[in-house]
Amino acid sequence: MKITIVLFFIFLNIFIQAIAQKSAYTLDDSLRGSITPERVWWDLKHYELSVKVDIENKTFTGTNIVKYQVLSTNQIIQIDLQEPMQILEVTQDNISLKWVKKGKNAYFISLQKNQKIGENEQIVISFAGKPKIAIKPPWDGGVQWEKDNNGRDFIATSCQGLGASVWWPCKDHMYDEVEGMNINVTVPKGLQDISNGKLVKVTENEDNTTTFNWVVVNPINNYGVNINIGNYVNWQENYQGEKGDLSLSYYALAQNADKAKVQFKEVPRMLKAFEHWFGPYPFYEDGYKLVEVPYLGMEHQSSITYGNKFMNGYLGRDLSNTGWGLKWDFIIVHESGHEWFANNITYKDQADMWIHESFTNYSENLFTEFYYGKEAGAAYVIGTRKNIENRKTIIADYNVNALGSGDMYYKGGNMLHTIRQVINDDNKWREILRGLNSEFYHQTVTTSQIENYISKNADIDLSKVFDQYLRNISVPVFQYYIIRNKLCYKWTNCIQGFDMPITINLDNQVAKLVLKPKTEKWTTTKINKKSKLILDKNYYVTYKLGK
Repeated sequence: MKITIVLFFIFLNIFIQAIAQKSAYTLDDSLRGSITPERVWWDLKHYELSVKVDIENKTFTGTNIVKYQVLSTNQIIQIDLQEPMQILEVTQDNISLKWVKKGKNAYFISLQKNQKIGENEQIVISFAGKPKIAIKPPWDGGVQWEKDNNGRDFIATSCQGLGASVWWPCKDHMYDEVEGMNINVTVPKGLQDISNGKLVKVTENEDNTTTFNWVVVNPINNYGVNINIGNYVNWQENYQGEKGDLSLSYYALAQNADKAKVQFKEVPRMLKAFEHWFGPYPFYEDGYKLVEVPYLGMEHQSSITYGNKFMNGYLGRDLSNTGWGLKWDFIIVHESGHEWFANNITYKDQADMWIHESFTNYSENLFTEFYYGKEAGAAYVIGTRKNIENRKTIIADYNVNALGSGDMYYKGGNMLHTIRQVINDDNKWREILRGLNSEFYHQTVTTSQIENYISKNADIDLSKVFDQYLRNISVPVFQYYIIRNKLCYKWTNCIQGFDMPITINLDNQVAKLVLKPKTEKWTTTKINKKSKLILDKNYYVTYKLGK
């Protein structure tokens, strides 16, 4: 298991470094990561994606009908599809269109029809090719062509960071989510495709293939769209949640069905905890699915993928080393937490990926607290601090599809746990978490929107706290000393103006002491000269005694 956890961090770093550690950004980075003039003028409305999977040749062929509304005048539309996949033809109103390809992956298509503001239009894209093979999914994604233990084909897509355009043509920028889509996948007879949303039709074709038609009625981000192909066993149940009946559907390989039926009982427990903390599951209309795949797992919307080998913890290991992480299945809890933070609330720019990962990392703490108590939850998140590196900032460069430090997981989770201590009102904190999912329901957001919402509703200016943890790599030091009956203290090793209040205990007093240290000068508070400070580990800071 030690080897497994080491590999996890190796692969996580590969994923992050591949995007974030470039010495210079390329044209492809800008075309992928920015809201170009050829993107901004049209509002994405609907996809009708049809894909035929040729397993023998490892190819995808298909079409994507892109429906959009015209926002401003332009005659060039940008569509993304990564090499070696290729666009074969684009039509509008049955007229074939010309394009210019810029960089490796961006197609700039010239529209002949006059694009009138307010009108609804569509283009039809035909595409084909051998999509990139996933090397170490989900960190280095693409398409995985595997066999199960019985020699049956077992295939899956995963493309976070890399982008959905690795296997299908789309508007591959997170700021504009499609409002709904149909996903039609054709596979060899005898296999099943499991994708997002609800299955509305299965068609047996004359060429010995089967087509599965899925409908997604809620907005969905591009990387959340997935294909999972295998010899699946399916079972279902209903969950009585905050918005009524929620359909739960489970898919596991036939040889693993018995184990899955035991392990997947974690799902209703997860929903109960997360609806308590975050509000109703955001996609009741599309249901919730948990699908076995040949890689570890991913937060594909309404189609959470699972490869944790039916074990508690992270492949049987507790990432906090406290024991609490072995009480639940890491992949079911973590990846499902993304339904609220990633799929409901989605970043506009990948530089703000902390919005997905910090809150979802923190959801592990909240799940633990819900079932095992507040001290257990705190112990879990504090225990994960050993995984923090503090080498690079959590927020990356904007408009170039850059990814910040992997500290967005454990440091981000501990930042949120620290903010909870600053607010010092558990009911208000829960209202803020639920309020985020209500205020930004089915929206794409920026970091400033999330920061401002939390500060406003906490009634505390937390801007310097966010700056310290998201845009700086140093860990604040609460420096203090006691002279006679005075406690003297200040913040050091932090940004100028860092003003986070902190609560401490004195061993001879029942009431906690709320301190407001400054960075510029020492602050003094009178205490009993025999008092001993009891420092609070819930704050992600270090403590230093002495001038």
